[in-house]
Amino acid sequence: MRWTILAYDHATGSDHEVIEWEVEVDRQEEADHERVLGWNLAAMMEQDLEAAEKLWRERAKERAHLSAECTEDKVEQEAAWCLEAMSSVLNSTAKKIRICARSKRWWNTDIKERRKAVGREKRRRRNSEEATRAKAELQKSIRRSKSQMWSDYLQNLRGAEVWRAAQYANPRAGRTVEALMDREGRQANTAVEKEEMLRRESFPPNDNDQYYELPPAGSAHMRVTEQAVERALLSQSVKKAPGPDKLSFGAIRLLWKWDKERIVWLTKAAIRTGRHPAVWTHASGVVNCKPGKEDYTKLKAYRSISLLSCMGKVVEKVVAELLLEEAESRRLLSDEQFGSRKGRSAIDAAAIMVDRAHAAWTNGHITGVVLMDIKAAFPSVAKGRLVNLTKVRQMDGDLIRWTESFLSERTVEMIIEGNAMERHPVEAGVPQGSPVSPILFAIYTSGLIK
Repeated sequence: MRWTILAYDHATGSDHEVIEWEVEVDRQEEADHERVLGWNLAAMMEQDLEAAEKLWRERAKERAHLSAECTEDKVEQEAAWCLEAMSSVLNSTAKKIRICARSKRWWNTDIKERRKAVGREKRRRRNSEEATRAKAELQKSIRRSKSQMWSDYLQNLRGAEVWRAAQYANPRAGRTVEALMDREGRQANTAVEKEEMLRRESFPPNDNDQYYELPPAGSAHMRVTEQAVERALLSQSVKKAPGPDKLSFGAIRLLWKWDKERIVWLTKAAIRTGRHPAVWTHASGVVNCKPGKEDYTKLKAYRSISLLSCMGKVVEKVVAELLLEEAESRRLLSDEQFGSRKGRSAIDAAAIMVDRAHAAWTNGHITGVVLMDIKAAFPSVAKGRLVNLTKVRQMDGDLIRWTESFLSERTVEMIIEGNAMERHPVEAGVPQGSPVSPILFAIYTSGLIK
């Protein structure tokens, strides 16, 4: 920063002087603090969509779809190519969603024009009535835009998504406090210390896991149809946050419209070869506050959600349906299990418990209920034990091999107070936020009841 007194060229006629300031802005440093969240697909015009489709078809015409005999390496290459090609197409035709310290999502054209009007009136007459009126209109426009954005957000929520609004209404949501304390009383103050503490809690090491060997390939891939893949894609909300690759479900739906056969063949090949491509195994760990906790300095008051690749989640959803179908048809789950099963819910479990209590009271018995909670349920799943359990249950080889690959070579970058931290390997657990994790956990815990 530099400053100079302009005493001779800008005489003021008083004892005041004009001071000229020069501020140097490091554009690269500013860009480094800017986060790109994806592409604004909703703002794409018809001609933009046509241009995007044309670019995709030009790139795709020289790359054949996967064959029924392709190898694991081909699956890896195809997944990586789809990611690179689709990102390139959107970079050329869609506006990026950028978030930085000055980002204001409620800013619009009307506010921009009113802001200019305020500047014009101030330059004409500093304290004029017109400038005061223009400033009032600007403030009114800002309040109206903020209110409209919040109203639109609430109106578009569906089902359980309404609880997400509490994260914005609650000032604690999505943020951590100045210091965190774990169960042993150790304290974390810096972002790096908090990242390590939260990561170890959400993604613990894989200690004392079992040795396993993979079974031969199965036939589950033969049950994958275009309708099943389409159902898996369209059942996912386009409002869900994308993973590190930035491709949202809106982008995957565009790809489905342009080249659905490519997605179907990739899904089939991934399940047949038992390979979950490496580009889909990277996750962003977003830290959220658990509601209703008394002390938010405690580590247990927070949970981490894994933001995964949306293309990978389409395949995960297909596998989840195949796993559930096999588990139900072969009665691999107990009738006492309610989670992750169609036509069953926590309400059913509570109704059965109440009915049994009433029956016991009718017969003159005293009834007691023992409630248990599995600590760090999803993060504690051991890969080797899960693989061996599915082998004991004699599940399809394709599904076992894919599950092992899905839980291997995973990495996570924690997002702490809006900042992406260093990437680390994940040794154990099924990721919170994956469509396949609930049914895998149900299979993992089925031995506790059967």
